[in-house]
Amino acid sequence: HLLFISTAISTFISGLSARPIRDSTTPRAESTDTATMATEKTPKEKYSVILPTYNERRNLPIVTWLLHRTFTENNLDWELIIVDDGSPDGTQEVAQQLTRVYAPHVILKPRAGKLGLGTAYVHGLGFATGSFVIIMDADFSHHPKFIPRMVEVQREGNYDIVTGTRYRTGGGVFGWDLRRKLVSRGANLFADTVLRPGVSDLTGSFRLYRRSVLERVIADTESKGYTFQMEMMVRAKALGCSVAEVPISFVDRVYGESKLGGDEIVEYAKGVFSLWLKV
Repeated sequence: HLLFISTAISTFISGLSARPIRDSTTPRAESTDTATMATEKTPKEKYSVILPTYNERRNLPIVTWLLHRTFTENNLDWELIIVDDGSPDGTQEVAQQLTRVYAPHVILKPRAGKLGLGTAYVHGLGFATGSFVIIMDADFSHHPKFIPRMVEVQREGNYDIVTGTRYRTGGGVFGWDLRRKLVSRGANLFADTVLRPGVSDLTGSFRLYRRSVLERVIADTESKGYTFQMEMMVRAKALGCSVAEVPISFVDRVYGESKLGGDEIVEYAKGVFSLWLKV
């Protein structure tokens, strides 16, 4: 019943957001390896989605169904690695059902407790078999329909990273009140002024990485919590990685609660200045 209801909901939701359009302001990266370009469209290219979860019992079936549909319709080889941190709401039980329904594409690699986002990616990477890795939120804030455009842009420019952005033409944020929108936009402008990362959405967590790049960047990243994604991008740019942006529509979580309070804002400001000193 859960999967049936989720399918019905996702069919309605999947048409809400506008299709992404290419950000013409993003410069095309120079290809340093023509052999790599030649193999981008071969069946050997596989996309591993790492999905950290905590209390996402109701969202997970919707996201998984949409991932399956998106990759299948676009003839892309894929896998989904669910990393659950001991959710008390039954997320792991739902994930186990999904591994049977979508085998062999979906696998569950749980952990004993809530150990943090960064270590969840590291844990998931250990089981990933793709040459590209996609990270995204499990709360349905990121719609899988943007993935084909991210793949297309990566192939066009042979980029190391393609990141979704809420702050380019064609992107947007839905479900937030004015205060949260202003805080998020201001945080990104503040970080851009101090760190000059060259991307418009530093705190976004919907990204496609070349696997070798993600492994290198994540090994150097020290931040936790709200500043983790920001440090990943700043370090990637410092290493000379090529980055493109794809506008996305960000929708506040379908089920559950999200919050951005004073503690997170203070943490973010400290993180920006810490990166300014270190990177």
